[in-house]
Amino acid sequence: MLNWSELETQCKSCRECGLCETRTNVVFGAGSHNAQVLFIGEGPGEQEDLQGKPFVGRAGKLLDDMLSLIHLDRERIYIANIVKCRPPGNRDPQRTEQDVCIHWLRIQTALLKPKIVVCLGRIAAQKIINESFKITQEHGLWYERQGCRLTALYHPAALLRDPRRRPETFTDLKQLEAMIREVCPETYESPT
Repeated sequence: MLNWSELETQCKSCRECGLCETRTNVVFGAGSHNAQVLFIGEGPGEQEDLQGKPFVGRAGKLLDDMLSLIHLDRERIYIANIVKCRPPGNRDPQRTEQDVCIHWLRIQTALLKPKIVVCLGRIAAQKIINESFKITQEHGLWYERQGCRLTALYHPAALLRDPRRRPETFTDLKQLEAMIREVCPETYESPT
């Protein structure tokens, strides 16, 4: 299996789908390579494409606020996306683009071996948890696969568009915090 450095180098030179034609940067992922909690979004937006880092725009700022509510920060988790290049105009990544790109995330996940996976939004949840996942009905519910706990939260960008979803997201975050404390309490220790 590739190591982190080899994987990132190969991913950044990927030209397997049309998204490579319009990207500024490949957004590989960020965080601790020892993280036990993996957050997965759908794909980079404009600011992420410009900076080459996940969740750095307005939605990223809200994600940071969400993490701080449960005493986490980016140094203790890993953040990645289903697709590594920005879809034009921030449209949803097409299924063919997701299918071509998902192998990068699978290798990242195999290297991490997370105990908890948090899908941010409908698209990530449909790709990772269940293709018929309904975010409005199933957010905050827990699933288990091969010893890993999975859940989905509203995407921070959706919360910016519809702040009425924030109270239920706060509840989901507190449940996530409880699950982390149960399954991987060392996540709250100082990162190494």
